[in-house]
Amino acid sequence: MQAFKDLVEWLKQAITDGEQFHLGYAAESSEFVRLNHARVRQAGQVQQASVNLKLIHDGRHADLGITLAGAPELDRQRLAEGLQQLRETLPLLPQDPYLLLNHNAWKSQNEQARPLPDLDQVLAEISQAAQGVDLVGFYAAGPISRGFASSSGAFGWHQANSFNFDFSLFHANGEAVKASYAGDAWDSAAFAQRFQQAREQLEYLGRPLHTLAPGQYRAYLAPAALEEIVSMLAWGGFSAQAIASKGSPLQRLYAGDQALNPLVSMAEQVSASLSPAFSRDGYPCSDVTLISAGHAEGRLVNSRSAAEYGLSTNGADGDESPSAFEMAAGDLAQADILKQLGTGLYISNLWYLNYSDQPAARLTGMTRFATFWVEDGEIKAPVSTMRFDDSVYHLLGSQLEALTAERELLLSASTYSERSTSSNLLPGALVKRLTLTL
Repeated sequence: MQAFKDLVEWLKQAITDGEQFHLGYAAESSEFVRLNHARVRQAGQVQQASVNLKLIHDGRHADLGITLAGAPELDRQRLAEGLQQLRETLPLLPQDPYLLLNHNAWKSQNEQARPLPDLDQVLAEISQAAQGVDLVGFYAAGPISRGFASSSGAFGWHQANSFNFDFSLFHANGEAVKASYAGDAWDSAAFAQRFQQAREQLEYLGRPLHTLAPGQYRAYLAPAALEEIVSMLAWGGFSAQAIASKGSPLQRLYAGDQALNPLVSMAEQVSASLSPAFSRDGYPCSDVTLISAGHAEGRLVNSRSAAEYGLSTNGADGDESPSAFEMAAGDLAQADILKQLGTGLYISNLWYLNYSDQPAARLTGMTRFATFWVEDGEIKAPVSTMRFDDSVYHLLGSQLEALTAERELLLSASTYSERSTSSNLLPGALVKRLTLTL
Protein backbone atom coordinates (compact mmCIF):
# COMPACT_ATOMS: atom_id res chain seq x y z
CA MET A 1 0.00 0.00 0.00
CA GLN A 2 2.83 2.40 0.78
CA ALA A 3 4.21 2.20 -2.77
CA PHE A 4 0.78 3.19 -4.09
CA LYS A 5 0.51 6.06 -1.59
CA ASP A 6 3.92 7.35 -2.69
CA LEU A 7 2.79 7.46 -6.33
CA VAL A 8 -0.39 9.30 -5.33
CA GLU A 9 1.58 11.93 -3.40
CA TRP A 10 3.96 12.42 -6.33
CA LEU A 11 1.04 12.79 -8.72
CA LYS A 12 -0.64 15.41 -6.52
CA GLN A 13 2.48 17.55 -6.85
CA ALA A 14 2.87 16.89 -10.59
CA ILE A 15 -0.55 18.02 -11.84
CA THR A 16 -1.17 21.65 -12.74
CA ASP A 17 -4.05 23.98 -11.88
CA GLY A 18 -7.24 22.82 -13.54
CA GLU A 19 -6.06 19.22 -13.91
CA GLN A 20 -7.60 16.38 -11.92
CA PHE A 21 -6.63 12.73 -11.76
CA HIS A 22 -7.92 9.29 -10.86
CA LEU A 23 -5.32 6.63 -10.13
CA GLY A 24 -6.40 2.99 -9.95
CA TYR A 25 -4.11 0.27 -8.69
CA ALA A 26 -4.15 -3.52 -9.19
CA ALA A 27 -1.63 -6.06 -7.91
CA GLU A 28 -1.37 -9.72 -7.09
CA SER A 29 1.11 -12.21 -5.70
CA SER A 30 -0.18 -15.53 -6.96
CA GLU A 31 0.78 -19.18 -6.95
CA PHE A 32 -0.40 -21.14 -9.97
CA VAL A 33 -0.33 -24.93 -10.29
CA ARG A 34 -1.59 -27.03 -13.20
CA LEU A 35 -2.24 -30.71 -12.62
CA ASN A 36 -2.77 -33.55 -15.08
CA HIS A 37 -3.27 -37.23 -14.22
CA ALA A 38 -3.31 -36.01 -10.60
CA ARG A 39 0.30 -34.85 -10.84
CA VAL A 40 1.82 -31.40 -10.87
CA ARG A 41 2.79 -30.55 -14.46
CA GLN A 42 3.44 -26.83 -14.13
CA ALA A 43 3.96 -24.59 -11.12
CA GLY A 44 4.91 -20.96 -10.90
CA GLN A 45 4.46 -17.63 -9.21
CA VAL A 46 3.26 -14.33 -10.61
CA GLN A 47 3.91 -10.99 -8.97
CA GLN A 48 2.62 -7.99 -10.84
CA ALA A 49 1.31 -4.50 -10.26
CA SER A 50 -0.12 -1.83 -12.52
CA VAL A 51 -1.91 1.50 -12.35
CA ASN A 52 -4.54 3.10 -14.52
CA LEU A 53 -4.09 6.86 -14.76
CA LYS A 54 -7.02 9.03 -15.77
CA LEU A 55 -6.32 12.72 -16.43
CA ILE A 56 -9.27 15.14 -16.43
CA HIS A 57 -9.28 18.74 -17.62
CA ASP A 58 -12.03 21.02 -18.85
CA GLY A 59 -14.59 18.21 -19.20
CA ARG A 60 -12.19 16.01 -21.15
CA HIS A 61 -10.56 12.84 -19.89
CA ALA A 62 -8.27 10.07 -21.08
CA ASP A 63 -6.89 6.90 -19.52
CA LEU A 64 -3.59 5.07 -19.70
CA GLY A 65 -2.55 1.73 -18.21
CA ILE A 66 1.00 1.56 -16.83
CA THR A 67 2.84 -1.56 -15.66
CA LEU A 68 4.84 -0.99 -12.50
CA ALA A 69 8.34 -2.34 -11.96
CA GLY A 70 8.40 -2.22 -8.17
CA ALA A 71 11.31 0.24 -8.23
CA PRO A 72 10.11 3.65 -6.90
CA GLU A 73 12.25 5.83 -9.14
CA LEU A 74 11.44 3.88 -12.30
CA ASP A 75 7.73 3.80 -11.46
CA ARG A 76 7.65 7.57 -10.94
CA GLN A 77 9.38 7.99 -14.30
CA ARG A 78 6.77 5.80 -16.02
CA LEU A 79 3.99 7.75 -14.33
CA ALA A 80 5.54 11.06 -15.43
CA GLU A 81 5.78 9.84 -19.03
CA GLY A 82 2.18 8.66 -18.90
CA LEU A 83 1.02 12.00 -17.50
CA GLN A 84 2.73 13.85 -20.34
CA GLN A 85 1.19 11.51 -22.92
CA LEU A 86 -2.28 12.16 -21.54
CA ARG A 87 -1.69 15.92 -21.54
CA GLU A 88 -0.90 15.74 -25.24
CA THR A 89 -4.00 13.60 -25.89
CA LEU A 90 -6.65 15.61 -24.03
CA PRO A 91 -6.84 18.61 -26.43
CA LEU A 92 -7.70 16.18 -29.23
CA LEU A 93 -10.79 14.88 -27.44
CA PRO A 94 -14.31 16.32 -27.16
CA GLN A 95 -15.85 17.17 -23.82
CA ASP A 96 -17.73 14.31 -22.20
CA PRO A 97 -21.34 15.27 -21.38
CA TYR A 98 -21.74 12.30 -19.01
CA LEU A 99 -18.59 12.81 -16.97
CA LEU A 100 -19.71 12.85 -13.35
CA LEU A 101 -16.84 13.23 -10.91
CA ASN A 102 -16.93 12.45 -7.23
CA HIS A 103 -15.32 15.34 -5.36
CA ASN A 104 -15.75 13.79 -1.93
CA ALA A 105 -12.59 12.87 -0.03
CA TRP A 106 -13.88 9.46 1.07
CA LYS A 107 -11.67 6.86 2.71
CA SER A 108 -12.00 3.08 2.53
CA GLN A 109 -9.57 0.44 3.77
CA ASN A 110 -10.22 -3.29 3.96
CA GLU A 111 -7.57 -5.95 4.45
CA GLN A 112 -8.65 -9.58 4.65
CA ALA A 113 -5.45 -11.27 5.67
CA ARG A 114 -6.57 -14.72 6.79
CA PRO A 115 -3.54 -16.94 6.18
CA LEU A 116 -3.72 -19.26 3.21
CA PRO A 117 -2.51 -22.85 3.54
CA ASP A 118 1.00 -23.78 2.60
CA LEU A 119 1.14 -24.96 -1.01
CA ASP A 120 2.79 -28.23 -0.01
CA GLN A 121 -0.15 -28.97 2.29
CA VAL A 122 -2.70 -28.23 -0.45
CA LEU A 123 -0.92 -30.42 -2.99
CA ALA A 124 -0.58 -33.23 -0.46
CA GLU A 125 -4.32 -33.15 0.26
CA ILE A 126 -5.15 -33.05 -3.45
CA SER A 127 -2.80 -35.98 -4.13
CA GLN A 128 -4.30 -38.02 -1.31
CA ALA A 129 -7.87 -37.30 -2.40
CA ALA A 130 -7.12 -38.07 -6.04
CA GLN A 131 -5.54 -41.49 -5.56
CA GLY A 132 -6.74 -43.84 -8.27
CA VAL A 133 -8.53 -41.21 -10.39
CA ASP A 134 -7.55 -39.15 -13.43
CA LEU A 135 -7.60 -35.54 -12.22
CA VAL A 136 -7.03 -32.42 -14.30
CA GLY A 137 -7.01 -29.21 -12.32
CA PHE A 138 -5.84 -25.66 -11.83
CA TYR A 139 -5.01 -24.11 -8.46
CA ALA A 140 -4.53 -20.37 -7.98
CA ALA A 141 -3.98 -18.66 -4.65
CA GLY A 142 -2.55 -15.56 -3.04
CA PRO A 143 -3.33 -11.96 -2.11
CA ILE A 144 -5.01 -9.61 -4.56
CA SER A 145 -4.82 -5.85 -4.00
CA ARG A 146 -6.87 -3.00 -5.43
CA GLY A 147 -6.49 0.72 -4.82
CA PHE A 148 -8.00 4.03 -5.88
CA ALA A 149 -7.03 7.65 -5.29
CA SER A 150 -8.13 10.98 -6.72
CA SER A 151 -6.96 14.57 -6.73
CA SER A 152 -10.03 15.33 -4.58
CA GLY A 153 -8.52 13.36 -1.71
CA ALA A 154 -10.43 10.09 -2.06
CA PHE A 155 -8.42 7.00 -1.13
CA GLY A 156 -9.45 3.34 -1.18
CA TRP A 157 -7.46 0.22 -0.44
CA HIS A 158 -8.55 -3.42 -0.62
CA GLN A 159 -6.53 -6.56 -0.12
CA ALA A 160 -7.88 -10.08 0.20
CA ASN A 161 -6.36 -13.53 0.26
CA SER A 162 -8.16 -16.21 -1.71
CA PHE A 163 -7.70 -19.57 -3.38
CA ASN A 164 -9.53 -21.38 -6.18
CA PHE A 165 -9.09 -25.03 -7.09
CA ASP A 166 -10.95 -25.78 -10.33
CA PHE A 167 -10.78 -29.46 -11.26
CA SER A 168 -12.26 -32.28 -13.33
CA LEU A 169 -12.25 -36.04 -12.74
CA PHE A 170 -12.21 -38.12 -15.92
CA HIS A 171 -13.67 -41.57 -16.39
CA ALA A 172 -11.94 -44.08 -18.65
CA ASN A 173 -14.79 -43.64 -21.15
CA GLY A 174 -13.94 -39.95 -21.58
CA GLU A 175 -16.81 -38.56 -19.50
CA ALA A 176 -15.98 -36.15 -16.68
CA VAL A 177 -17.16 -34.58 -13.45
CA LYS A 178 -16.30 -30.90 -13.00
CA ALA A 179 -16.10 -29.28 -9.59
CA SER A 180 -14.35 -26.53 -7.64
CA TYR A 181 -13.39 -25.59 -4.12
CA ALA A 182 -12.71 -21.93 -3.40
CA GLY A 183 -12.67 -19.36 -0.63
CA ASP A 184 -10.47 -17.40 1.74
CA ALA A 185 -9.85 -20.14 4.33
CA TRP A 186 -8.88 -23.70 3.40
CA ASP A 187 -10.91 -26.26 5.32
CA SER A 188 -9.46 -29.75 4.88
CA ALA A 189 -12.68 -31.49 5.89
CA ALA A 190 -14.80 -29.36 3.54
CA PHE A 191 -12.38 -30.02 0.67
CA ALA A 192 -12.41 -33.75 1.33
CA GLN A 193 -16.21 -33.76 1.34
CA ARG A 194 -16.39 -31.79 -1.92
CA PHE A 195 -13.89 -34.13 -3.57
CA GLN A 196 -15.68 -37.23 -2.31
CA GLN A 197 -18.92 -35.99 -3.87
CA ALA A 198 -17.13 -35.67 -7.21
CA ARG A 199 -15.67 -39.18 -6.87
CA GLU A 200 -19.10 -40.64 -6.18
CA GLN A 201 -20.53 -38.95 -9.26
CA LEU A 202 -17.59 -40.26 -11.30
CA GLU A 203 -18.61 -43.84 -10.48
CA TYR A 204 -22.05 -43.30 -12.02
CA LEU A 205 -20.47 -42.14 -15.29
CA GLY A 206 -19.41 -45.72 -15.95
CA ARG A 207 -23.01 -46.85 -16.38
CA PRO A 208 -24.66 -47.00 -19.84
CA LEU A 209 -26.09 -43.67 -20.98
CA HIS A 210 -29.79 -43.05 -20.43
CA THR A 211 -31.44 -41.56 -23.52
CA LEU A 212 -34.13 -38.97 -23.01
CA ALA A 213 -36.66 -37.72 -25.54
CA PRO A 214 -37.22 -33.98 -25.80
CA GLY A 215 -39.81 -32.83 -23.31
CA GLN A 216 -40.30 -31.39 -19.84
CA TYR A 217 -38.65 -32.97 -16.79
CA ARG A 218 -38.25 -32.30 -13.12
CA ALA A 219 -34.70 -31.14 -12.53
CA TYR A 220 -32.23 -30.15 -9.88
CA LEU A 221 -29.74 -27.45 -10.86
CA ALA A 222 -26.57 -27.60 -8.79
CA PRO A 223 -25.01 -24.23 -7.81
CA ALA A 224 -22.51 -24.43 -10.69
CA ALA A 225 -25.37 -24.92 -13.17
CA LEU A 226 -27.38 -22.10 -11.62
CA GLU A 227 -24.29 -19.89 -11.87
CA GLU A 228 -24.42 -20.14 -15.67
CA ILE A 229 -28.00 -18.87 -15.62
CA VAL A 230 -27.43 -15.95 -13.25
CA SER A 231 -24.23 -15.04 -15.12
CA MET A 232 -26.32 -14.59 -18.25
CA LEU A 233 -28.70 -12.35 -16.29
CA ALA A 234 -25.71 -10.33 -15.10
CA TRP A 235 -25.08 -9.25 -18.71
CA GLY A 236 -27.23 -6.17 -18.52
CA GLY A 237 -30.01 -7.65 -16.43
CA PHE A 238 -29.45 -5.36 -13.46
CA SER A 239 -27.81 -2.49 -15.39
CA ALA A 240 -29.40 0.93 -14.96
CA GLN A 241 -28.32 1.88 -18.48
CA ALA A 242 -29.79 -1.31 -20.02
CA ILE A 243 -33.04 -0.90 -18.09
CA ALA A 244 -33.37 2.77 -19.05
CA SER A 245 -32.71 1.99 -22.72
CA LYS A 246 -35.12 -1.00 -22.68
CA GLY A 247 -32.34 -3.48 -23.38
CA SER A 248 -32.28 -5.49 -20.17
CA PRO A 249 -33.20 -9.19 -20.33
CA LEU A 250 -35.12 -8.51 -17.09
CA GLN A 251 -36.99 -5.54 -18.57
CA ARG A 252 -40.39 -7.07 -17.85
CA LEU A 253 -39.39 -7.79 -14.26
CA TYR A 254 -38.31 -4.20 -13.66
CA ALA A 255 -41.44 -2.92 -15.41
CA GLY A 256 -43.58 -4.98 -13.02
CA ASP A 257 -45.07 -7.07 -15.83
CA GLN A 258 -43.39 -10.28 -14.63
CA ALA A 259 -42.27 -11.69 -11.31
CA LEU A 260 -40.05 -14.49 -10.07
CA ASN A 261 -40.89 -16.96 -7.35
CA PRO A 262 -41.14 -15.41 -3.85
CA LEU A 263 -38.26 -17.69 -2.83
CA VAL A 264 -35.92 -15.68 -5.08
CA SER A 265 -33.95 -12.81 -3.57
CA MET A 266 -30.73 -11.58 -5.16
CA ALA A 267 -28.21 -8.95 -4.10
CA GLU A 268 -24.90 -7.32 -4.88
CA GLN A 269 -23.21 -7.91 -1.52
CA VAL A 270 -19.84 -6.17 -1.75
CA SER A 271 -19.33 -5.80 1.99
CA ALA A 272 -17.16 -8.62 3.39
CA SER A 273 -16.67 -10.04 -0.13
CA LEU A 274 -13.44 -10.47 -2.08
CA SER A 275 -14.31 -7.47 -4.27
CA PRO A 276 -13.20 -3.90 -3.45
CA ALA A 277 -15.75 -1.56 -1.90
CA PHE A 278 -15.06 1.18 -4.45
CA SER A 279 -15.40 1.54 -8.20
CA ARG A 280 -12.84 2.34 -10.86
CA ASP A 281 -14.42 5.77 -11.38
CA GLY A 282 -14.09 6.81 -7.77
CA TYR A 283 -17.31 6.01 -5.93
CA PRO A 284 -17.78 3.88 -2.82
CA CYS A 285 -19.79 0.73 -3.55
CA SER A 286 -23.07 0.06 -1.80
CA ASP A 287 -24.72 -3.27 -1.13
CA VAL A 288 -27.76 -3.40 -3.42
CA THR A 289 -30.83 -5.60 -3.09
CA LEU A 290 -31.57 -6.41 -6.73
CA ILE A 291 -34.56 -8.74 -6.34
CA SER A 292 -36.60 -9.14 -3.17
CA ALA A 293 -39.06 -12.02 -2.82
CA GLY A 294 -39.37 -12.33 -6.60
CA HIS A 295 -39.82 -8.63 -7.39
CA ALA A 296 -37.29 -6.20 -8.85
CA GLU A 297 -35.96 -3.70 -6.38
CA GLY A 298 -32.57 -2.09 -7.00
CA ARG A 299 -30.32 -1.73 -10.01
CA LEU A 300 -26.60 -1.20 -10.51
CA VAL A 301 -25.78 2.40 -11.36
CA ASN A 302 -22.38 3.74 -12.39
CA SER A 303 -21.51 7.41 -12.67
CA ARG A 304 -22.26 7.69 -16.40
CA SER A 305 -25.76 6.25 -16.03
CA ALA A 306 -26.29 8.52 -13.04
CA ALA A 307 -25.39 11.56 -15.14
CA GLU A 308 -27.41 10.50 -18.19
CA TYR A 309 -30.59 9.39 -16.43
CA GLY A 310 -30.59 11.54 -13.30
CA LEU A 311 -29.94 8.65 -10.90
CA SER A 312 -27.75 8.23 -7.83
CA THR A 313 -24.71 6.05 -8.38
CA ASN A 314 -24.15 3.11 -6.06
CA GLY A 315 -20.58 2.41 -7.14
CA ALA A 316 -21.17 -0.03 -9.98
CA ASP A 317 -18.35 -0.36 -12.49
CA GLY A 318 -18.64 0.49 -16.16
CA ASP A 319 -20.50 -2.63 -17.29
CA GLU A 320 -22.93 -2.41 -14.35
CA SER A 321 -22.62 -6.13 -13.64
CA PRO A 322 -22.50 -7.67 -10.17
CA SER A 323 -19.06 -8.41 -8.74
CA ALA A 324 -20.17 -10.03 -5.47
CA PHE A 325 -23.49 -11.68 -6.32
CA GLU A 326 -25.55 -13.51 -3.72
CA MET A 327 -28.79 -15.44 -3.96
CA ALA A 328 -30.71 -16.18 -0.79
CA ALA A 329 -30.81 -19.76 0.47
CA GLY A 330 -33.94 -21.86 0.81
CA ASP A 331 -34.74 -24.73 3.17
CA LEU A 332 -33.99 -27.84 1.09
CA ALA A 333 -31.27 -29.81 2.90
CA GLN A 334 -28.34 -31.07 0.85
CA ALA A 335 -29.00 -34.61 2.07
CA ASP A 336 -32.60 -34.49 0.81
CA ILE A 337 -31.96 -33.29 -2.76
CA LEU A 338 -32.33 -36.66 -4.50
CA LYS A 339 -35.30 -37.69 -2.35
CA GLN A 340 -37.08 -34.40 -3.07
CA LEU A 341 -36.25 -34.62 -6.78
CA GLY A 342 -37.80 -38.09 -6.93
CA THR A 343 -37.64 -38.83 -10.65
CA GLY A 344 -35.93 -36.39 -12.99
CA LEU A 345 -32.60 -34.81 -13.89
CA TYR A 346 -29.68 -33.97 -11.63
CA ILE A 347 -27.72 -31.31 -13.55
CA SER A 348 -24.23 -30.48 -12.29
CA ASN A 349 -23.20 -28.02 -15.00
CA LEU A 350 -24.51 -26.09 -18.00
CA TRP A 351 -22.60 -24.41 -20.79
CA TYR A 352 -22.86 -22.58 -24.14
CA LEU A 353 -25.76 -20.48 -22.85
CA ASN A 354 -27.30 -17.73 -24.93
CA TYR A 355 -30.63 -15.99 -25.24
CA SER A 356 -33.20 -17.55 -27.54
CA ASP A 357 -35.64 -14.72 -26.68
CA GLN A 358 -33.95 -11.97 -24.68
CA PRO A 359 -37.05 -9.83 -23.88
CA ALA A 360 -38.69 -12.96 -22.46
CA ALA A 361 -35.49 -13.85 -20.54
CA ARG A 362 -35.55 -17.15 -22.42
CA LEU A 363 -32.27 -19.06 -22.43
CA THR A 364 -30.91 -21.96 -24.39
CA GLY A 365 -27.83 -24.01 -23.62
CA MET A 366 -26.40 -27.48 -23.15
CA THR A 367 -26.04 -29.82 -20.22
CA ARG A 368 -22.40 -30.46 -19.42
CA PHE A 369 -20.32 -33.00 -17.53
CA ALA A 370 -22.18 -34.96 -14.84
CA THR A 371 -25.90 -34.91 -15.65
CA PHE A 372 -27.80 -37.89 -14.24
CA TRP A 373 -31.17 -39.56 -14.54
CA VAL A 374 -32.72 -40.07 -11.11
CA GLU A 375 -35.57 -42.46 -10.28
CA ASP A 376 -37.27 -42.67 -6.89
CA GLY A 377 -34.52 -40.62 -5.29
CA GLU A 378 -31.62 -42.70 -6.63
CA ILE A 379 -29.15 -41.93 -9.41
CA LYS A 380 -29.64 -44.53 -12.14
CA ALA A 381 -27.51 -43.46 -15.10
CA PRO A 382 -25.70 -40.59 -16.79
CA VAL A 383 -27.64 -38.69 -19.45
CA SER A 384 -26.21 -37.80 -22.83
CA THR A 385 -25.72 -34.13 -23.62
CA MET A 386 -29.05 -32.37 -24.12
CA ARG A 387 -30.16 -28.88 -25.12
CA PHE A 388 -32.57 -26.94 -22.95
CA ASP A 389 -34.64 -23.90 -23.89
CA ASP A 390 -36.60 -22.23 -21.11
CA SER A 391 -37.41 -18.89 -19.54
CA VAL A 392 -35.97 -17.57 -16.29
CA TYR A 393 -39.54 -16.62 -15.41
CA HIS A 394 -40.28 -20.35 -15.45
CA LEU A 395 -37.07 -21.75 -13.96
CA LEU A 396 -36.87 -19.19 -11.13
CA GLY A 397 -40.54 -18.32 -11.23
CA SER A 398 -43.59 -20.51 -11.73
CA GLN A 399 -41.64 -23.79 -11.89
CA LEU A 400 -39.27 -23.22 -8.95
CA GLU A 401 -40.06 -25.61 -6.12
CA ALA A 402 -37.19 -25.19 -3.65
CA LEU A 403 -33.72 -23.75 -3.04
CA THR A 404 -31.09 -25.49 -0.97
CA ALA A 405 -30.25 -24.36 2.54
CA GLU A 406 -26.55 -24.76 1.77
CA ARG A 407 -24.90 -22.34 -0.64
CA GLU A 408 -21.65 -22.68 -2.55
CA LEU A 409 -19.10 -19.90 -3.02
CA LEU A 410 -18.01 -19.89 -6.66
CA LEU A 411 -15.05 -17.64 -7.42
CA SER A 412 -14.28 -16.55 -10.94
CA ALA A 413 -11.48 -18.69 -12.37
CA SER A 414 -10.55 -15.95 -14.85
CA THR A 415 -6.87 -15.09 -14.97
CA TYR A 416 -7.01 -12.99 -18.13
CA SER A 417 -4.43 -10.22 -17.45
CA GLU A 418 -4.97 -10.71 -13.72
CA ARG A 419 -6.90 -12.87 -11.25
CA SER A 420 -10.51 -11.81 -10.90
CA THR A 421 -12.13 -10.84 -7.59
CA SER A 422 -15.68 -11.63 -8.76
CA SER A 423 -17.75 -14.20 -6.88
CA ASN A 424 -21.17 -15.85 -6.74
CA LEU A 425 -22.71 -17.30 -3.57
CA LEU A 426 -25.51 -19.58 -4.74
CA PRO A 427 -27.86 -22.35 -3.60
CA GLY A 428 -29.01 -25.22 -5.77
CA ALA A 429 -32.49 -25.02 -7.33
CA LEU A 430 -35.17 -27.69 -7.67
CA VAL A 431 -37.56 -26.99 -10.56
CA LYS A 432 -40.79 -28.77 -11.42
CA ARG A 433 -40.25 -28.59 -15.18
CA LEU A 434 -37.26 -27.92 -17.37
CA THR A 435 -37.78 -27.98 -21.14
CA LEU A 436 -35.34 -30.09 -23.17
CA THR A 437 -35.57 -29.49 -26.91
CA LEU A 438 -33.08 -32.00 -28.35
